[in-house]
Amino acid sequence: MMVELQRMGCHNINFVSPTHYVPQILKAIPFAVEKGLSVPLVYNTGGYDSVQTLKLLEGVFDIYMPDFKYSDSKVAQEYSQASDYPSIVKLALKEIHRQVGDLLLDERGIALRGILVRHLVLPQGLAGTKEVMHFLASEISENTYVNIMDQYYPCGKIPHDSPLGRRITQKEFNEAVEAAKKEGITRLDKREKFRLIRPL
Repeated sequence: MMVELQRMGCHNINFVSPTHYVPQILKAIPFAVEKGLSVPLVYNTGGYDSVQTLKLLEGVFDIYMPDFKYSDSKVAQEYSQASDYPSIVKLALKEIHRQVGDLLLDERGIALRGILVRHLVLPQGLAGTKEVMHFLASEISENTYVNIMDQYYPCGKIPHDSPLGRRITQKEFNEAVEAAKKEGITRLDKREKFRLIRPL
């Protein structure tokens, strides 16, 4: 399948939430390489990965796309039942950056190698954007390529008084972008978006 996707013109092979399939991936890739697989491999993850697992992937994956969801352990516990998420993702990001470094793009703007961090802005600052950007700038690299995402959408049975019961506002998104710039992070994803966020 990987080789066929390459033949169809795909720029990379993107493994989404692949951590629980790492053994199978590592077994499959040598066969694909023998059949001519040569495009970059992308590890698209929520960021909740152990350094031990990531070390197994060194030299295999060219591009990592981890999320940095929350900077506060209490928020991570409240909304994902993972109070250790902030500490785990920080270690994971350091290991990833050690392996592949800052994102390298070709002349067409297509990623070849490196790390691209995604950060979903949440209402009322729940994602801890300022702290996330400070960590990226000071402990990973000011040259980190960051996709600040505005597409949070409330789904399911959310209590009426929950801060997650609404989309983010334009002001909240703008503040997130400014937080990144204040930390010296300027490589922000600039693709045009059809914004569905609230105007105020």
